[in-house]
Amino acid sequence: MTAYPHLKENITALQGANPALFAWLSTSAFDEESLKRNVFVNQWGLIDWRMPCGNGVFEALPTTKLYHEWVDIEKPDLSATVIVGTNIGYGLNHVLVNTPDTHKVLVLEPNPAVLLACLGQTDYRPFFANKKLHFLVPSDEYLMEVVKNLDLQYVYGKIYLRADMPSRQIGPEYAQWMNTVKNRLENFSVEMVTLRLRQDVMVGNELKNYRRAATDGSLKGLKDSASGVGAVVLGAGPSLAQFAPELAKNRGYALYTAALQTLPALRRFDLKPDFCLALDYDDSMLSLYDRLDLDWAKDIPLIYSTKVNPEVVRRYPGPTLPLWTMGGLATFVLQDREFVLDAGGNVSVTLVRLLRWMGIGSVLLVGQDFAWKGATTHAQGHHAAAQPMRFNPQTHQILKNLWGEDIYSSVQYLTSKRDLENDIKKSPFRIFNLYGGGVVIEGAPALTLDEAVREGCLSSAPGSRERFLDRLNKARTPSQDICFEPRSHIWGSSLKNVEKRLQKLFKHNDANQTDIHNLLEQALFFVRQDPLYLPYLFNETLDLAGLAKTRRSYEPRDLMEFKRIGKNILSKVREVDRCVAGLGSHRAA
Repeated sequence: MTAYPHLKENITALQGANPALFAWLSTSAFDEESLKRNVFVNQWGLIDWRMPCGNGVFEALPTTKLYHEWVDIEKPDLSATVIVGTNIGYGLNHVLVNTPDTHKVLVLEPNPAVLLACLGQTDYRPFFANKKLHFLVPSDEYLMEVVKNLDLQYVYGKIYLRADMPSRQIGPEYAQWMNTVKNRLENFSVEMVTLRLRQDVMVGNELKNYRRAATDGSLKGLKDSASGVGAVVLGAGPSLAQFAPELAKNRGYALYTAALQTLPALRRFDLKPDFCLALDYDDSMLSLYDRLDLDWAKDIPLIYSTKVNPEVVRRYPGPTLPLWTMGGLATFVLQDREFVLDAGGNVSVTLVRLLRWMGIGSVLLVGQDFAWKGATTHAQGHHAAAQPMRFNPQTHQILKNLWGEDIYSSVQYLTSKRDLENDIKKSPFRIFNLYGGGVVIEGAPALTLDEAVREGCLSSAPGSRERFLDRLNKARTPSQDICFEPRSHIWGSSLKNVEKRLQKLFKHNDANQTDIHNLLEQALFFVRQDPLYLPYLFNETLDLAGLAKTRRSYEPRDLMEFKRIGKNILSKVREVDRCVAGLGSHRAA
């Protein structure tokens, strides 16, 4: 195919460099004959792609200056560019040749035929070889995994998102994927800020909770235990006050769940959930005990994330069960022994994910507004209800609800809503929203209470709810202790040896730049190799990666930075050993 001089070589290279994309292209349907016709030279003398209407994408939009701003960027050597739409490759090629080799370029092209046309015009093998260029499979899950690997670019550089405007003429999928990528990057930004600022607190809480979690029991036996059960997830949005009185009078036969913070708001209506969930890790959670009726809550089981403040768990008056979540100690070392949930950043999203794993039959969302009217963001009784919210155009958005009223929302709310909507797409059960004037939740039809009753949202299969609650109670059986071998002595010796070697190299740092870089790379590999300690070393790993991967040259002050990082690493490793290692009799590592 003369119109595709580089296609064969690029496809062969992709088979090894990007097998996921190769597999996607191999299974995609496209008309090979149309590929021959669709690449042509247009009136401007440019290689072009012919759309179904007969026009080329560049006949009305010549490339002159079209992509000029795409390379006018800050910190190009430490940053990344994400492009949605390739066309024949003009914008992509402009970025590739006008940015340093260390600049990452990620490209999402949803149309396999257009991607083949792009791959046919330019030899991309050098950019595959140096890992500068990566084509993305158009899949939410794949996109999420790739974005997670942009942590260095996020911390030390910037991530630029570019929409290829000529490609948008081909079809609506380009605008749709642009919105998907934008949302995923926003979510990633929220996650990184949380991890960068709070990972030490969250994993530190896990270390303090570790011994109690081992004696409180385990959720692992509850998989698919809620088959046939209809569940209600009670949120603390303003609309809770509309529905809680009626639900308290007529609970039906559903399983009621809520966040721990929502209990004071539910107490006003005497609407008691069958269990509650604690997810938030900060100290502000303790303030709920100033408003919680302890006697009322003493028979409500609490499922607590092991990342919450240990004092929150200690002060809870009722039965408690631990929930291990991704990003913490259990991420790598407990996967085969415990249920480990990717919890997300919102307690209602976590509840839906937990219920899905438990095999729930249906879910009714109540008080899940993700928005507010006036100055009240939560139902009375919730700690946030006492603080009026003033609209801030820099952080808030004005939206319309289904009734045509103005409502307000925030980036955090809308991020959580998108996470919930993505989960709904994967859920095998029915999910509805008892609508009280908040944002529309895609995939969860808005219902009135009467409609929810008619749909069976407050019903369960005979005996299923009781069987589940019985199994939940029996889950409170102490699990077998896991003993991890203390390793701080190994870490201390290794870090000390690296420091000594660096001190010698830095005496003549101008002549030893390569050796310094290689030694820092080895140190980074060592720090990343032990899964038990890695979650607690999140910040130190990023700091060390900054030394190893973002410096063009090294100065004596970099040795001081390594010493600071090494001191923090050893302190944390010793803390893990003190809290986790040596428990029980079963040696796990």
